[in-house]
Amino acid sequence: MLAMKITIFGKGNMGQAIGHNFEEAGNTVEYYGSHDHATDLGQIVIMAVPYPALKSLATQYANELVGKIVVDITNPLNFDTWDELVVPADGSAAQQLQEQLGQSTVLKAFNTNFAATLKSGKNGDQTTTVLVAGNDQAAKDTFSDALKGSPLTVVDAGALKRAREMEAMGFLQMTLAANKKISWNGGWNLIHG
Repeated sequence: MLAMKITIFGKGNMGQAIGHNFEEAGNTVEYYGSHDHATDLGQIVIMAVPYPALKSLATQYANELVGKIVVDITNPLNFDTWDELVVPADGSAAQQLQEQLGQSTVLKAFNTNFAATLKSGKNGDQTTTVLVAGNDQAAKDTFSDALKGSPLTVVDAGALKRAREMEAMGFLQMTLAANKKISWNGGWNLIHG
């Protein structure tokens, strides 16, 4: 595999944990915060920001994102109530982003993972599973290839419309952790039987 340049918008726990895995796989990673000005974006661009920041970030960098693989990690929940998703029931944040960035390829990934399980590569005693959804198979393959050599297992979850279910899973996982039903070191995983 050829090493790639990965751009991550977001310097928080998720951005750092995701970047760690791309670095483990031999890629170069650049991080940008909300006040930084990004130039020369990588082939894969990770949007490791809260959902409310997604639209403005995509607007700001629309020209630079043309032709890029853009990975949306957000869970579009109502952060005031923690009791609902704020996208239409038949849509997703990722689908909204794809509509906004018509000349980019949007993938949904990492939203069903917590930073701790990404950082350690383990979910309990199992390897951490990263689900990825998107309409472009070549982009999903590129994404998976960029993580080969990391401790993560990438599973193709299907077309971008599967982001609806992934966001619902991510939302449920976050509410379970916030209500102390699970820890922030746990979460969903696939067991290949």
